[in-house]
Order: sequence, then structure tokens, then C-alpha cells
Amino acid sequence: MRELKKVLIANRGEIALRVIRTCREMGLRTVAVFSDADRNAPHVRAAYQAVRLGPAPVGESYLRADKILEAAKATGADAIHPGFGFLSENTTFVQAVRDAGLIFVGPSPEAILAMGDKIEARRRMVAAGVPVVPGMEDPVTDPELLRSEAERIGLPVMIKASAGGGGKGIRIARTMDELQSLADRASSEAAAAFGNGAIYLEKYLEEPRHIEVQIFGDSHGNVVHIGERECSIQRRHQKVIEERPSPLIDDELREKMGAAAVKAAKAINYENAGTLEFLVDKHRDFYMLEMNTRLQVEHPITEATSGIDLVRWQLDVAAGKPLPMTQDEIKHEGHAIECRLYAEDADNGFLPAVGTVKRLEWPGGNGVRIDSGLYEGMAVTPHYDPMLAKIIVHAHDRDAAIARMSRALSEVQVTGVVTNAAFMRRVLHSEPFQSGRYDTHTIEGHPEDFAPKLSDARRRDIACIAAAMAHTLRSRRGFTARDSAPRSSRSSAWVDAFRPGAAS
Repeated sequence: MRELKKVLIANRGEIALRVIRTCREMGLRTVAVFSDADRNAPHVRAAYQAVRLGPAPVGESYLRADKILEAAKATGADAIHPGFGFLSENTTFVQAVRDAGLIFVGPSPEAILAMGDKIEARRRMVAAGVPVVPGMEDPVTDPELLRSEAERIGLPVMIKASAGGGGKGIRIARTMDELQSLADRASSEAAAAFGNGAIYLEKYLEEPRHIEVQIFGDSHGNVVHIGERECSIQRRHQKVIEERPSPLIDDELREKMGAAAVKAAKAINYENAGTLEFLVDKHRDFYMLEMNTRLQVEHPITEATSGIDLVRWQLDVAAGKPLPMTQDEIKHEGHAIECRLYAEDADNGFLPAVGTVKRLEWPGGNGVRIDSGLYEGMAVTPHYDPMLAKIIVHAHDRDAAIARMSRALSEVQVTGVVTNAAFMRRVLHSEPFQSGRYDTHTIEGHPEDFAPKLSDARRRDIACIAAAMAHTLRSRRGFTARDSAPRSSRSSAWVDAFRPGAAS
């Protein structure tokens, strides 16, 4: 067992700040790293020390493993926490950290390698008896083999990048005619994003639910699961809203999925935090999709219902301590929801948004948590992920959690950058979400359910405001009734547009 004294966080934004807070509670000193764009970021101010990495582009800053290791050496850090994204699942970086005599707060490079390549992961999981989506065991490049495998699996098929993640390198082929062109596009996208254009085919499940299971292992052979998270509210294969527990999963299915996740982790001698991602079909059969060998963005909802600080567990396990709880001791209470606040225009094809934050106010109150690295005056640029914050609520049941989240979202004030806050409120109040009957295609398959709508009462309010404004303008300009007639006609037409029955 090794004692931790100083931890360098090789990340930025909300996750860096979140790790720093737990370290401070544990009495550990912290080192932040930053790019020029993040010089004034909250995680830089919160850390005990901070080291500049380079310019804003990630290739010149947060992906520079050499500079991160130099920063750790210069500041006397004895451990590196990778957060998520960036270098968190880079086996070369993990090995370099270990070779430098430092502790990597995460799994071994062997475990990351085993699960990082989706095809290799499939082989291992099949051997371990974990159910996987029907598909290929090897990457495919030959067009004839591509067609024969698609026929064997059965259309529709999902074309996936072997080294993929984050929704990149994925296409869905519903006919043989489009199979090759979509495969070429998926391979090209994967090569650009991951430096590896290998692809393979999996059966495309209709109406799937995306359910993930949090697992934790230590160096003493103990592995537990800490329940599931429902992650099916997505757009373009990216998660938007998550909740725990899943409205789909009952106790029997929860136990089966948890046991499968533990079995998968034990098959690769897994240590530290990890997540097994499953697809559940309309018949409630589940299949392993992949394993994320790091902390997940949505980990706060597991913390909310379990009362467990997952980052504290990460640090303790990395130091060689055994897990502090057995499977039977892990309990959950209430319902938690997480909404990802993105810089994007949800009403315009979810186009990414940029700008400078001019005003910022976060919601508060009982059961509300905000994880964010946003601040007034911050420039939101294309250099980094568009996620600005995570809004997390916890309540005694699902209905109360939905009401609390709706209230919290209504209190979010971010000006200067377009966000998806209003869109997420519409999702929360939609019939699919309210009933719990949704899947990974709900947002893109039924866009009309989430389009902005004006009620008759709201239209009347707007019409009254418009009429009052028009009257005030005429009065201030000293118009007579005769002089203002043409303008009045135009104002009347403008007001008519907001009367009940007018197009929204």
C-alpha cells in the first residue's frame, strides 16, 4: 500500500474541479494543469498548484503526455488522476505514468487494452460467458465479406469503429445497397478520430435501451457493482439525460445485469472504477456493448442514490486499499437525474454554439448539485467538448426528481452562449419521458414531441405585451390617430401573429 500526498489531475473543467474537491476533503494536495484558454478556470484557482501545458488546442496541451509527466515531476506529485476523456484510456500514457514511478488512478494498461478494442473485448466477454450483441469477432475490410457477414447477422446492422467511442465511427445500414458506402464513411471517420479505421458489424437492435452498470474492483480480488444508470435519452449517440434507477429495470433484471458486469470485470482482473454498457431490447434481453475503463460523466447520479464518493474510492483503491464495502452493504435510496447542459442550439439541429459567458446563475436548493467549470467571462470555443455543466438532482421518488429537475433547469441563467436548457425541460415533460417508455431513438425519431410550443395563455401574454409596447411607442412619438394609422395596421398584424390559433 502506498501513501498518497499530492495528486495531479490531467484534465480540465468540471471533472478536474470535482476531483480536486474530494482530494481536499481527504487532506491531499492537488496540481492542476491548464491550457492558455483555461488560465482563469475554476479548477486552476482551486488547486494547490497549477502548471501551464500550452496553447488551447488539445494536441498542444491536454494530450501532451510528456508535458503532464514533466508537470508531475516538477511539482512532486505522486499520483495522476486522468478524469475522463483525453488520456484516461490511453495505454501508452498509463504505462508511462507507472514507469515514472507514479500511481495512475485507474485500471492497469492491460485491462484498458483488453477492453479498449471493441473486437478484442467481444472475444473476451464471449469466453467469460457474458452476453454480447450478435456480430463479428474480427474487423472487416473485404467488401464481399462485409456483405456475407451482414447477411449472416441480418439487417439492419450497425457498422462500428473497433477503436471507437463518443458516437464516432458509427453508421446504421438498413439495406445492402447502402452497406459499402456507409462502411467507407464509418472507417474514414474512425481513422480521423482514433488513428484506426478498422470496423466491424453488430446486429442493430430495434427500440434499444442503453443501460450501464457501475463496477469497482480492487487489487485484492474484490469486485462489486453499484447499480445501473439509464442512459437512453440521446442525440447522435451522445447522452443528454441520465437517471438512476432505470424505470425499465426491475430487481430481478438488475441483479442479472449486475452479476454479468462483475463477471466481465473479474475476467480481466479489473481494478478501480469502470462501467459496463449494455443494450436491452424490447424483449428485456440484455447484451454487453462495451466497457469504459474510467470514471463516467454520469457518475454523480450513482453517488446521489448510494451515498458513495466514487472518486474517494478511486484514490483509496489506487493506493492499494481494499474496497470499503461488500456487495451486500451497498444500498440505494431515492431517484436521481442528471442533465447535461451543452453549448448547442437544440432547435437548430443541435448545432454547437460558441460565445463568451456574460451572465451566469446556477440553481440551488435541496437535492440539487452542479458540476461545472463554467464562469462569467469564459470563452466557449470549439477547442473542447460542448458540455458546460452537469445538473444533478436527487429526490425520494421519480416524480419528485423530475419536478425538482424541471425547477432547477428553469433557474439556469447563461447568457452569451446558447444552451439546451429549455430543450431538456421539454424532454422531461414529454410523454415518453414521463411514462418511462423511451429508447435511444426517441429524440431523433420523434422530434415533434420536443419542439417548442406556445400555449394559448402564453400567446395571449405575448400579444398583450406586444400591444402595450406598440401603444407606448406611439405615445412617446406623439402620433395622432391619423398619423399612426399605417403603423397601427402593421402593429395589429404583428399582434395577430400571437393570438390563439396562430402558428407557433
